[in-house]
Amino acid sequence: MTADSNLNLSTDELLTTTRSVRKRLDFDKPVSREVIMECLDLALQAPTGSNAQGWQWVFVTDPAKKKALADIYRSNANPYLDLPAPERGDIRDEQIGAVMSSAKFLNENFEKAPVLMVPCLEGRPDGAPAGMQASYWGSLLPAAWSFMLALRSRGLGSAWTTLHLLGDGEKQAAEVLGIPFDKYAQAGLFPIAYTKGTDFKPAKRLPAEQLTHWDTW
Repeated sequence: MTADSNLNLSTDELLTTTRSVRKRLDFDKPVSREVIMECLDLALQAPTGSNAQGWQWVFVTDPAKKKALADIYRSNANPYLDLPAPERGDIRDEQIGAVMSSAKFLNENFEKAPVLMVPCLEGRPDGAPAGMQASYWGSLLPAAWSFMLALRSRGLGSAWTTLHLLGDGEKQAAEVLGIPFDKYAQAGLFPIAYTKGTDFKPAKRLPAEQLTHWDTW
């Protein structure tokens, strides 16, 4: 990693300012394969069950394939984003307008991201009990989050999206990308780009005291 690509964030800054970035993705600035691989090398240090390392990472830069994936995403996102926003009676209600606006922006512009990523894991958890599901995804999700942290540390951003997986979407995406659908499951679709500015702030979250249980619920 070159010195000028490192934001030199403290651990706390990195953890509290890595956002799901949508409206601030820079669609015009190229993203090199080198920086992607730097971030992936870091992500692959994440824990994985039994050290299986059954993950595979598909990066997409081909415009036609990006458009095909974006269309699959939109086929599921459009009806979802048209649903009325839930009311929860807390600070989340104050943020839902901005969240929905951001989600709709990404939905309309998905294919403009310089790179799209689909993380995959060997095997298929379809119909497995909750314990097996947790074990399965626990071997991939830490690495995917580490990848997002590595992007942030270099001035890039992403958003963890899963809407393309609904219905036949995952299978359609597998056909576009040549992913062996019977052998690998997809965990999401991540747009990757440099961000417009790097001054991200901690998000408003419910206080930990409201979410904490000691010894019993």
